[in-house]
Amino acid sequence: MHRRQFLTRAAAALAAAGLPLPLLTAGATPLPLGQRHAFDYAWLKGHARALAARAFSPRSDALPAPVASLDWDQYQSIGFRQDHALWADVAGAKFQAKFFHLGLYFKRPVRMFEVAAGQAQELAYDPGMFDYGRSGLKGARLPRDLGFAGFRLNSPDDLQRDWAAFLGASYFRAVGASMQYGLSARGLAIDTGMPRPEEFPDFTAFWLERPAPGSDTLVVYALLDSPSVAGAYRFAITRGEPLVMDVDAALYPRREIERLGIAPATSMYQVGENDRRMDWDWRAEIHDSDGLAIHTGAGEWIWRPLGNPAHLRFNAFADDNPRGFGLLQRDRDFDHYQDDGVFYEKRPSLWVEPKHGWGRGSVQLVEIPTVDETFDNIVAFWNPEAKPQAGQELLFGYRLFWGEQAPSQPPLAQTVATRTGLGGVVGKKRERFSWRFAVDFAGGELAALAKAGAAVEAVVETGRGKVETVSARPLHAIDGYRAMFDVVPPDDSTAQIDLRLFLRQDGRALTETWLYQWNPPPPGERVLY
Repeated sequence: MHRRQFLTRAAAALAAAGLPLPLLTAGATPLPLGQRHAFDYAWLKGHARALAARAFSPRSDALPAPVASLDWDQYQSIGFRQDHALWADVAGAKFQAKFFHLGLYFKRPVRMFEVAAGQAQELAYDPGMFDYGRSGLKGARLPRDLGFAGFRLNSPDDLQRDWAAFLGASYFRAVGASMQYGLSARGLAIDTGMPRPEEFPDFTAFWLERPAPGSDTLVVYALLDSPSVAGAYRFAITRGEPLVMDVDAALYPRREIERLGIAPATSMYQVGENDRRMDWDWRAEIHDSDGLAIHTGAGEWIWRPLGNPAHLRFNAFADDNPRGFGLLQRDRDFDHYQDDGVFYEKRPSLWVEPKHGWGRGSVQLVEIPTVDETFDNIVAFWNPEAKPQAGQELLFGYRLFWGEQAPSQPPLAQTVATRTGLGGVVGKKRERFSWRFAVDFAGGELAALAKAGAAVEAVVETGRGKVETVSARPLHAIDGYRAMFDVVPPDDSTAQIDLRLFLRQDGRALTETWLYQWNPPPPGERVLY
């Protein structure tokens, strides 16, 4: 299709949809910067619906050679000038926005708008906004329409450290009181963990709503686009501990989507107390999150420790109207990490809480092998049971909580540690290979029961193999209990063995449900020592 023909058809579709702006696609002619137009979330949803009715138009990632060739250190040296921060001159504003420069991994420009009094105005890229540091770039030689890569948010009382950032595809992240970044979220995940390349939708434009003086909440809108879907997003962001993002998403599929991921969280797990496969570093634990927590629609609380498997591992936890789920960092002990540079014990947890019923589906977890901490290898999201179809409107509302603890806590005791190692009885010769699991629980009634030395039962179930040497005894160091058991593989297979554990007394559950997936080593590696 010729560009003129494309623009003619885009204008016709625009008129049919009743929208006052051309579609924000790669082939559309941009409005003159500074022109205002009426804007609200209803307009953005209509805009996304009209965009989805058209064939996907890929955006160019071609950059000027000096920008495209930036390495990590050069890109990191580029800073945004404080005197150009959005709302820096707005009296009483508790928020400021600064923009990221294009380069390195961020090659597709993202349009930026400010919204004030129901009117949106596009913000122009200007090389004078940036301090190019040691990058080698010369602002005067850069195109005046280069564009931005994303944005970050600061507060007037701390202009150096940002507390939220939207950068790259549909990725964004935030911090709680620790001001320590960790895992990321995404607007949408498509075909994650499938035997084909994953599709990464982009946020192609943002609308930042000017906050009222003294307001603690900032509203950001985003347009999402990809070969499979277009979407409109609204984020109401409130700082605090935890930081809360109230999210509304309207999705308009272009085709059937086999695996749709709603509210996806992306994290990293290299090594920890339960999985030492990549334990070659001087630090004992390296992870942004140590477990997936789920509060099911039926009210059950589940804890699934994360791992770094030898091969991609996929799990789906079927549910009906989940109450919440998230990737959490429960271990807050510096001594367990010993990293005084990135402080893994301060990494935020991320909890997802639906605002209305999501129906039937599953919380899905993808764990990908990694050899170091620079690769995010953990993804968790909600997958609706019904596959999205072309022409549908899918509406999802949820809240994201970023902070040290999830806002919803089980009334029962929680898992606080999972350790594994060779099984058997100390002092006795091992006749067969087995694997030991030691799971610590604390909270709920356990402190009082431990003090009294009460008998507590460990209930263990396995999908394959034999469970033996099961015990549960008080662990006064944590005012809780430790459950221990061994699993004997049924054969020489390395196939996954599913485990389930909780503590009970007199038929009452005392703890959340601990789930685990263990792959026995091949026979040649089953050393009995």
